[in-house]
Amino acid sequence: MGLKPTELRHLVGRIGELYAALITNGQMATEVNQHGYDVVSASGERVSVKTTAKMGASGYVSFNPNTLNQVDRVIILRINTDEMQIETLINESIPKAIEFMGNPDANGKVNVALSRLLSPRKPDSEMLAIKQVKYRKYQIVELENGTIEVKVNDEVASPSKPVLREIATSLNISHFNSNGNQYNTRQLGSLIIKTIKNSGDLVGA
Repeated sequence: MGLKPTELRHLVGRIGELYAALITNGQMATEVNQHGYDVVSASGERVSVKTTAKMGASGYVSFNPNTLNQVDRVIILRINTDEMQIETLINESIPKAIEFMGNPDANGKVNVALSRLLSPRKPDSEMLAIKQVKYRKYQIVELENGTIEVKVNDEVASPSKPVLREIATSLNISHFNSNGNQYNTRQLGSLIIKTIKNSGDLVGA
């Protein structure tokens, strides 16, 4: 994106605050870096919002324990850049949220480990395939949770999106929707499956 790390963190943070304001039907704080909280919900709750773009279970989110007494609710969000979506990792009242926080670190901050917020995921191999097609050396499968799995010569491709882009190009499918935004993995995978199903002569070509 050409942004400095500090600018990118600020942008991610503001996106999270806007999203939190939307899901709570509230308003963003009147000042940037409002002391203690970022959003006031429709019910009057003062909400501290933290947003990360870090994928995986490593890392943590930090809070200032000296301002938690000014907060009624904590929302931690993650921007999934692969799926182009915002995920809610925690949305809890402050007493419940504090249970996820450890003791203050050397900088006086309390941290919430991302590993504590991520529920164990059922392996893809145990999920039901609701749609699947074959195309050349590829097998594209849509699982019951919406995940798109791609196999190349019977080997699961991870990540799947680069392979989906290759398949889309070979089928003359655009990588972008009508608004000019790039399809996420699920959208592109579903479109490829639909295209192949509607063009039976392509299967196995």
